[in-house]
Formats: sequence, C-alpha cells, structure tokens
Amino acid sequence: MTFDLEYNSERPLMIIPEYGRHIQKLVDHCVAQESKEDRDKMAKAIVDVMGNLQPHLRDIPDFKHKLWDQLYIMADFKLDAESPYPKPSKEELQEKPEALAYPKSASRYRYYGNNIQTMINIALGWEAGDKKDALVFTIANHMKKCYLNWNKDTVDDAVIFKHLHDLSDGQIDIRDTKEELSESKNLLRIPRTQGQNQNNQKNKPKKPQHNNQHKNRKR
Repeated sequence: MTFDLEYNSERPLMIIPEYGRHIQKLVDHCVAQESKEDRDKMAKAIVDVMGNLQPHLRDIPDFKHKLWDQLYIMADFKLDAESPYPKPSKEELQEKPEALAYPKSASRYRYYGNNIQTMINIALGWEAGDKKDALVFTIANHMKKCYLNWNKDTVDDAVIFKHLHDLSDGQIDIRDTKEELSESKNLLRIPRTQGQNQNNQKNKPKKPQHNNQHKNRKR
C-alpha cells in the first residue's frame, strides 16, 4: 500500500498564512465554482469562518470589510462574487506608499535632543526682558544637564554658551555673561528616595548566620 504524502515544500505558498491551509483551499475551491450563485453563497460562508478564526478583528471598526478584502487577496483577486463592499484592486494593494521625510536632528549636537531646539525657537520669539533672560538660562542649564548625562564628566559653562549660540544661529549670545550656570553636582543630584534606599542598604544590619548543624543530628 502506498500513501501520497503532501509536503509543505511542494504546496503553494499561502497568501495569508494566519488562516491556515484549509481556508486557502476553500478559497481556491470557491474561485473554481462555475455557478455565480454557488460562489456568492460559499464566499459568505468563508467570511463567517474567517471571522470565527480571528475574533480579535471584531474590535476593529468595520471588521467585515476587512474580512472581505482578505478573501479577495487570498483569491489573488480572481474571485467573482458579490460583496457588500467595493472590491479591492491588486494595483492598489501593491502601490508603494509615499516616502516619509527623514526627521531632522538638532544640528551636530545630537546629545541635546530635538526638544532643546524647540525651546530655543520659542525663546527667540519672546520679547527681550527678564522673562526671556530667565528662559535662556533655563535652557542653558538643561543643555548642561544633557551634556553631563552624555559625557558623565564636568563641562565648562563657556562650552554650553557657545553651543547655545550655534544652535540659535547667533541670535542668543550670552558668551560674555558673568552669571554662572548650576553646578554639575546639583544637576546630576541623586534622587532623595534613591539615596535613602542606598543608605538603608548600607546601614542595614546583616542577619546572623545560625549554625543549623544540630538540626541534622540524629535523635
């Protein structure tokens, strides 16, 4: 007795493998039906079965439309059956999406991030005065903190002022100011709760190690 085994390597590739080989065979059988009435009836039955196999699609708005589109895709758009929705086209499915614009980073000082550039642009729109000066120094302190997080070392305020001058295209110039930024140790201060946990771990007394050999003695 001989058996005709069907290997996966000899089977045609499934277009949507999530539904399995049996659904794909049902779709192929539906396409091969000569009667239009039989194709319509079978197509509706296949969509119902597909909905039961993918219950999470019920949470998607208009999930029936999605199932019908998948049915046509599995049929390689060769199925001639009545659908309550417009039949998708193969060209529309294969159409390439428009290329997305590559996001621009904050110049060559990437360690400051894009938010710094946004803050600088907002500061440039403010009128000159104490509020703008306070905002500029707030930005400079944040830049210093970002620099220290990247470099894990100390940095001179003159470096931050120069970078701020470059990022603002020369419109913010505080390179000659005598006011100093926050100290590095204050910008990189360990959170209080974290420091308390570390101190508690250091000061926590060690549990005494009891000698349990007497428990293993034979009574």
